[in-house]
Amino acid sequence: MKVQSAQARWERRAQRPLLALAVLFAVAFAVPIVDASASRPVTLACLVTEWVVWGAFAVDYLVRLALAPDRRTFVRRNWLDLCAVVLPLIQPLRLLRLVSTLLLVGRRARMASQVRLTTYVAGTVVGLLMFGSLAVLSVEREAPDGNIRTLGDAVWWSFTTMTTVGYGDHAPTTGVGRLLAVGLMLSGIALLGVVTANIAAWFIARFQMDDEEERRQTEAIASLTEEVRALRAEVAALSAAGVACPPLSRPVPVVPQPVDEQRH
Repeated sequence: MKVQSAQARWERRAQRPLLALAVLFAVAFAVPIVDASASRPVTLACLVTEWVVWGAFAVDYLVRLALAPDRRTFVRRNWLDLCAVVLPLIQPLRLLRLVSTLLLVGRRARMASQVRLTTYVAGTVVGLLMFGSLAVLSVEREAPDGNIRTLGDAVWWSFTTMTTVGYGDHAPTTGVGRLLAVGLMLSGIALLGVVTANIAAWFIARFQMDDEEERRQTEAIASLTEEVRALRAEVAALSAAGVACPPLSRPVPVVPQPVDEQRH
């Protein structure tokens, strides 16, 4: 039985709590945007929740770094996690905390072997649509020339942007909004490529299974054919040598006698 390292045990145990905190972060991020008239205590509570969630991911990174056998190798392999942890400290913007949390959640989710690719892709699509809509609404709602004023407009814009359709009825006008648009477009193209590759791999695997089954059947038929040829050759050799094959002995069936004959 393979013994897990302390780092692997920590990652396995901390995965679900961190995912739950990520959901809490999503709620805290969405409330002030959806409800623009939220009171100051509610807004402050959401802000504190966002920083607490980011702090939990930062602590998780530090613990994993402390438990890593080779810390230099860990930092080199998990440089994206480090950037996601340091990013919100550079400029305390809500969008930076959003980006860093999404990066950290994605990195931690990929470590779970039980998460399948289809589930991961579907969750990524839903997360990007939700956070993209909320993020663009937060930066475009107060823009002087902005045309994304409601959550419905933001969701519609996210759909058309991720699918690279781009009807043009809604479009960001601020610099941050356009950066979000670029990120959604690239993410949509990447996810479409992943889905296409996954479907193609599934078909290829099915064809390979059919080919292997057909190959096994062909080899079995060829083996039986060789055995039949060998038996024919052996029978022909025995016939040429004048050896007669003994007949098969069959059991003589017992015919039951009538009851009267048995008494005599």
